[in-house]
Amino acid sequence: MRGHSLVKTGTNVKRHQVSRQTSAKRTNSLGGQLAHAARELSDSLSQIDFSRYADWVYNPLSYAWPAHQQYLERYAGKECKVVFMGMNPGPWGMAQTGIPFGEVNAVVDWLKIDAPIGKPDREHPKRPIEGLACKRSEISGRRLWALFAERFHTPSNFFPRHFVTNYCPLAFMEQSARNVTPDKLPSSVRQQLESICDQHLACLLGLLQPQWLIGVGAWAEGCACRVVENGHFDSIRVGRMLHPSPASPAANKNWSSTATRQLQELGVWS
Repeated sequence: MRGHSLVKTGTNVKRHQVSRQTSAKRTNSLGGQLAHAARELSDSLSQIDFSRYADWVYNPLSYAWPAHQQYLERYAGKECKVVFMGMNPGPWGMAQTGIPFGEVNAVVDWLKIDAPIGKPDREHPKRPIEGLACKRSEISGRRLWALFAERFHTPSNFFPRHFVTNYCPLAFMEQSARNVTPDKLPSSVRQQLESICDQHLACLLGLLQPQWLIGVGAWAEGCACRVVENGHFDSIRVGRMLHPSPASPAANKNWSSTATRQLQELGVWS
């Protein structure tokens, strides 16, 4: 069913969302500044009409905002060295939890995120949003967060020097519920999306001041290179690690070891 653009604010989460006035009071902290930038990102993307290109659009920065805000305000570190950046939400990951690569068990058990999750105004019957109660596992997120947990043991060891984000916060689906990644959108609307997401990524890099921006996958790396070059972030180096998606045959052959080796070869990890 076409003719619908980006989902509006989730009806069940409005009462949980902090007001813009309250949000503004928190922008003195790094997490608060990132939260303010994320709200601006969400608002700007809501102005794009995706209805000709995607039957369904989920925006977890709307219906899962309290969880995303909790993540930003709890884990954004002023000593950040490495930013890992994925493409966009997976249907059983960030689309459910509001957290980048947000596999439910990792979000609940390791990150200890417990904020309420609402629902989009239009919910595909094959892609229901169950929030932190979702029983499906996002394999990409499970692999990524398991690697970090294995190497750093606790979030307090990982986050002061690392951060995880997605380039685009929106999930796109066809009527069949098949996922549509941003790189598959027609160039006209993709350029609008990239202009807004590039601006937000530049803001995030300016706030975090990392040494490394690691694209999780080739498309994310391309976006990273463009923003770093156009923003004249001369002190930031861009790298790439293998995406943990099970759709990649290489990722199904001991992805953790491959990703670790890639980061070590880059000089990101010792």
